[in-house]
Amino acid sequence: MAWVTIDRPEVLNALDLRTHEELAAIWDDVEADDSVRVAVLTGAGERAFSVGQDLRERARLNRLGAPATTFGSRGQPGWPRLTERFDMTTPVIARVDGYALGGGFELALACDLIIASDRSVFGLPEARLGLVPGAGGAFRLARQLPLKTAMGYLLTGRRMTADLALRHGLVNDVVPAGELDVCVAGWLDDLLSCAPLSLRAIKEAVHSSLHLPLEAAFGAAYPWEARRMRSRDAIEGPAAFSEKRKPVWNGT
Repeated sequence: MAWVTIDRPEVLNALDLRTHEELAAIWDDVEADDSVRVAVLTGAGERAFSVGQDLRERARLNRLGAPATTFGSRGQPGWPRLTERFDMTTPVIARVDGYALGGGFELALACDLIIASDRSVFGLPEARLGLVPGAGGAFRLARQLPLKTAMGYLLTGRRMTADLALRHGLVNDVVPAGELDVCVAGWLDDLLSCAPLSLRAIKEAVHSSLHLPLEAAFGAAYPWEARRMRSRDAIEGPAAFSEKRKPVWNGT
């Protein structure tokens, strides 16, 4: 697995341009390496996953006359960011402990699973700052929550507790902070017990078909599924089941 840590705890893991550049290189490596079966994204320290865009840097760039930003990161350092890697097939877990605000929440929403401590807080405060949730928050939240509920958070910048995020279905697990790593490890164990090609094929199929009618989704082409169905792992799974043993996956 790959463990990716946003390491700027002194500013609550705010995302500056250098951080975006470094993260882009990491995601390139993760996706290109078939031996990496799952990635965990987290923030350093015990106060925040990430509070999003480094607003002090943004204010400085504004004073220097830098172009304004809007939806998406094309043309900016680190593009495509995780929030726009729509063809990434490596499963990613967000390990959230503390604040996940603005771009930090958007990063978490772009992950496949979110495991949070009970002291975590989520929110998109952009409207209070003269900004928009440009890293996909406006789009993903409206797809992952009922529209009125999503608009309530988007238009007010209100925050939600971890327990409320769990009730909304935005996170997969909420545990006391001291149990967070044990909980994440449990999810990792379950993921790593699965066939790596199956994980990639499932993620690819789900994300690439969300916009399709059900009938069209069944008939669409999924490259990783084509690879899985012809793999040795596809034979190994049923064989291990019939022989009452654990499967040995090799990703081929």
